[in-house]
Amino acid sequence: MLTGEFRAVTRNSPVTFYYGPDEPRGIDYELAKGYADRLGVELKMYVADQFWQIFPDIDSGKAHVGAAGLSITEPRRELVEFGPPYQSIQQQIIYRSGTGRPREISDLLGGRLEILAGSAYVNGLENARIEEPMLAWIENPNDSIDELVRRVAAGEIDYTIVDSNEYELLRHAHPDARVAFSLGAETPIAWALPKTTDNSLSESIAAYFAELRATGELDEIIERYYFHAETDFDYVDTKTFIRHFHTRLPTYRDFFVRAGAESDVDWRLLAAMAYQESHWDPQAVSPTGVRGMMMLTIPTAQMIGVDDRTDPLESILGGGIYFRRVMKKIPERILDPDRTWFALAAYNVGFGHVEDARIITESQDDNPDSWEAVRERLPLLSDPGWYEHLSRGFARGLEPVHYVDNIRRYYEILLWMTSEEFVREEPPESRQIVELSSG
Repeated sequence: MLTGEFRAVTRNSPVTFYYGPDEPRGIDYELAKGYADRLGVELKMYVADQFWQIFPDIDSGKAHVGAAGLSITEPRRELVEFGPPYQSIQQQIIYRSGTGRPREISDLLGGRLEILAGSAYVNGLENARIEEPMLAWIENPNDSIDELVRRVAAGEIDYTIVDSNEYELLRHAHPDARVAFSLGAETPIAWALPKTTDNSLSESIAAYFAELRATGELDEIIERYYFHAETDFDYVDTKTFIRHFHTRLPTYRDFFVRAGAESDVDWRLLAAMAYQESHWDPQAVSPTGVRGMMMLTIPTAQMIGVDDRTDPLESILGGGIYFRRVMKKIPERILDPDRTWFALAAYNVGFGHVEDARIITESQDDNPDSWEAVRERLPLLSDPGWYEHLSRGFARGLEPVHYVDNIRRYYEILLWMTSEEFVREEPPESRQIVELSSG
């Protein structure tokens, strides 16, 4: 059994591990952190310099496990053992929209296909080459999956391969990258463990994952990262968002950072709110008369001391102050991330209407402190069978549902698109290893 520390080798991706605004994020990071906490040991999680190094690090004992969204393949079974599967994926051929969609392996001939070096995609392509002997590809040891997808979207290469779960997250950042077809059958992914006669580690990890499944915590972790991917993909809206990220946001980014520091709210969340409100247009005006970057009403602006709602700095600072006030109204027993989603809904429709939705939720024997449960009931605020009996009356209950859903999607995209900047700002030793004490 482990003593002192739990060492996990991983890779940077929106699925596995990346740096968030104040702490690491990613499904594999959360799973590894939970396992270390369960054992009462320190987590040491580091990013392999190159993907192929993950397996030698496990074999040598440098890492106890490889927690990197690793698909289970027969060639890999010769190198490592695998823990319990926690997701299933398919390998997908990615091409650039507008260039002609390839339908089968033979359509890739003559194009430039680059894949992650040392990945399971090599085995998939070798199997495909049995039927297409002329199939050729380049194993790229330097670029990440995200960079390869970006290069396809930019037209720098013709094709790449990505796991289906990773594409679901990356497509919002690279809307011109599309799925051509799937390569091979669905494959489970799991942690990789060293081959050894001592089964204590594998048995402990198996028990940990069994507990996560039984309590529903595994589904909750996965849902947090795939929520924005599961919402309807709007190609035009996503492409517009990415364009505005590069053209509009840089002008106001420092304002969001300042507002975030003054209100103790992640600046990326404030930026996501502002994009939902105004598309980062300080002169935006709604049909109801609210205006500015954060779409403040006149009474709200007066309450928080905003004199000019169209001044971007005033609006952003005011929006941060007002959102913090709304957050303080949410019962303290409600923890994040639900607490933030409740506050966003209240920012949009009003705290009283959110309370009415919570009352409806409780009356139907569901949890009023769960955002997902209340989210289902918010549309009932426009049903006369309900609102006629509520103290705050009618509200367009579907609007805060869409409002929160959209902001969650924009926020996750911003977290990922700014994560590499965070890594570059950190000294090399701190970006390669994360050390966290349990608790």
